[in-house]
Amino acid sequence: MRDLNRPFSLNSEAPVRGWMLDLYLEKAGKMAVWIKTEKGECLKVVDEWRPYFYVSAPSKKDLEQLIRYLPKNEVEAEFDFVEKFVGLQSNERSTVLKVTFPDADSLRFLTGVVWRLGDYDKYRLWNVDIPLPQMYLYEKDLFPFAYVEAAVKDGNVSWRLMDSAESVDYQIPSLRTVNLKAEIASRGALPTFEDPIAKILVEADGEQITIDSADEGEKIITLVKTIREHDPDIVFSEGGDDFLFTYLARRALKNNVLSELELGREKAGINVVQKKGTTYFSYGRVYYRAAPQRLLGRLHIDLKNSGFYERYGLEGLVEIARTCRIPLYSVSRVTIGTSMKSIQLYQAHKDDILVPWKKNEPENFKTARDLLTADRGGFYFEPKLGIHDNVGEIDFSSMYPTLMLKKNISPETVGCKCCPNSRNRVPELGYNICEKRVGIIPKVLEPMLKKRAYYKAARDKASNAEEKMKFDQRQVAFKIILCTCFGYMGYRNARFGKVDAFNAACAYARKTLMDTVYLAEQKGFEIVHGIVDSLYIKKPNATDKDFVELCREITEKTELPISYEGRYKWIVFLPSKTNPGVPVLNRFYGVFQDGKIKARGIEVRRRDAPNIVNCFQAEILQEMAKARNSEEFIQRIPYAFRLLRRYADKILSKEKRGVHT
Repeated sequence: MRDLNRPFSLNSEAPVRGWMLDLYLEKAGKMAVWIKTEKGECLKVVDEWRPYFYVSAPSKKDLEQLIRYLPKNEVEAEFDFVEKFVGLQSNERSTVLKVTFPDADSLRFLTGVVWRLGDYDKYRLWNVDIPLPQMYLYEKDLFPFAYVEAAVKDGNVSWRLMDSAESVDYQIPSLRTVNLKAEIASRGALPTFEDPIAKILVEADGEQITIDSADEGEKIITLVKTIREHDPDIVFSEGGDDFLFTYLARRALKNNVLSELELGREKAGINVVQKKGTTYFSYGRVYYRAAPQRLLGRLHIDLKNSGFYERYGLEGLVEIARTCRIPLYSVSRVTIGTSMKSIQLYQAHKDDILVPWKKNEPENFKTARDLLTADRGGFYFEPKLGIHDNVGEIDFSSMYPTLMLKKNISPETVGCKCCPNSRNRVPELGYNICEKRVGIIPKVLEPMLKKRAYYKAARDKASNAEEKMKFDQRQVAFKIILCTCFGYMGYRNARFGKVDAFNAACAYARKTLMDTVYLAEQKGFEIVHGIVDSLYIKKPNATDKDFVELCREITEKTELPISYEGRYKWIVFLPSKTNPGVPVLNRFYGVFQDGKIKARGIEVRRRDAPNIVNCFQAEILQEMAKARNSEEFIQRIPYAFRLLRRYADKILSKEKRGVHT
C-alpha cells in the first residue's frame, strides 16, 4: 500500500484518481479519506479540516459577548461572523456566529458552555449533530464512491469531482471481499467470551480457508496474515458488531497477541470492551442495534446488523451512499430515515439553511373540527369479500413523493407567510402553498424519482440476469427511501418535518384516488378494492389492453405515473377472523395470468407464523394456482382438505422432519 499521508506537490507527484471508498476523522483536525484507484490500489489521503457549528442570538452584540465569555484557554476554537438562513422558514439571511473546533470532544464541551452562558434560552445552536464525515462531504461537495482526483499540498487536499451523484451509468470499482466467521467451542448453550476458538472460516475469492490448526494465538495470527494477503476492501461478518470482533479481541488478549490483531489497513486494534448498542421503537416493535465495529481503511458490513444489505445488495447500498452522501459503513447500519435525513441536510447546506440542534417548533393550533378534517391519512375502499375473476391491479408509482414534488409540498412551503393569497390550495384543508420558492423536500425528491424511473425501465429492458438484478436493487432502494420521505415528514422530531405538510400530501392523495375511481367507473369498471395508491378493478371480458388504456387516461388526467401490475385469473379477499362479515383491508391472495402468486397478510407472508403453517399454505397456493378461474378454484378445494389432513397427521405423529425448512 502506497501511503499519501505525507504532503506532496503537483510538481513532484501526479494527482491520484480513483473512487472514494471510506472516510473518518483520524485525529483532531485531520480527515482521512481512502481512495480505490483504477489499478486496484487503496491509498490513504489525509486532509487538514476542522468541523464547525453555528450560534444565533437576538443580536450581533449578544454573539460578540458570547465570544468574550467563552473559555478560550480550554479549547482551541475559531470564530467568524457569517450570513445564513436561520431555519427553513427564514426568507432573509441573518448574521450568525460560526464556531470552528478540532474534534468531537471539543464539540461536546463548547455546546454545553454556550447553552449555560445563554441560560438555555438566549442562544440557539445549529448544525451541531451532523456526523463529521458527512459534514466534510457536504462542504467539499463529494459523496462515497465518487470518482475523484485528489492532490495533496502542504497537508491540504484539493478535490476535483469527476462524477455526479445524479449519474445513473456510473461504475463501481472492482472490490475485493472476504466473509469472516468463527466456530466457537461453547461450553454452554450460548457462546461466551471465555469459550475458546474452534476454527476461523475465511471465504475469499471463492476459496474457503479454514484456520483450525495450532493454538488460539496462532489461529488469530494466521487470520491477520490471511486478511493482509487478500487485502479486502469489504469484510462481511455475521455478528461482527455485536459479538465476533470483541470475542476475537478477548481471545487475543487471553493469548497475549492482542497487539497483533489488526484487521483494518490502519495500525489500529480492536477494542476488548464491548460497546453499548442502542434500542429503538418502530411500528410497534423494539429493535436493538449493536454498536459498529470499524476496520479502518476497510468497509465492514455485519450481515446480522444490516437488514438493508439483504434487501438491496451492494448495488443498492452504494446507490444510497452516493445519493444521500452518507458513508457506506453507516448506510449498512442506520435506518433508512437517517439516510433520507442526510440528503436533506446536504440540500440545506447547499442552500445556506441552518438546521436546528433541538427542534422546538410546535404544531399550529387547530380546532377539533380542523383536526378531524386534516388527520385522515390515505383513502381506502373496503374489499368485496370472496373470490373474483379477471381482476386488474393498477398502482400509482411513488404516488406520495411525486405529489410532494409536483405540488411543492414541504415544511416551509405549506402555510407559508409570504403567499397567503396563493392560488395553490390543498384540497379539503385550504392550506396555501408557496408560489415564490421551491421547497427543500421537492428539491431532494426530484433526482431520486428520476433515477428510480430510469432504473425500473433499465431493469425491464435488461438482457441478462446480472444487469436485471443490479438495476432492481437500485430501484428498490429508492422505493423504500421515497416512502420514508413522506412518513418522516409527519414524525414529530423530524428536522424537516411538519404535520401540516404531511396532511397536505394525504389530502392530495385522497383526491387523486377519488378522481381515479370516478374515471374508472365512467369506463365501466367496478371497484373491488382500493388502498391508498392501488386499485383492484374488474370489468366483464376486460383484456390487458383495456387496463393499459385506462392507465394511460388516468396518467393523462392526474399527471401522475400509474402502472398496470397485471390481471388476476382469480383473487380472494378474506374476512376478519373475529367477525366473518367484515372484510380486512390488506389480507388477500391471488394468481396472475402468468401463474405468479401474490399474497398479503396471510401466514405464508408472516414471520411470526410457524414454519409448518408457512409450508402448508405455500403448498396449497401452488396447487390452487393451477385453477384458471373461480369455478376451477372451487373444484380444487377437496385437494386442500386432503393436504390439511396430511399436515395434521404430521403434527399429531410428530413427523416434522422435512417440514421445518
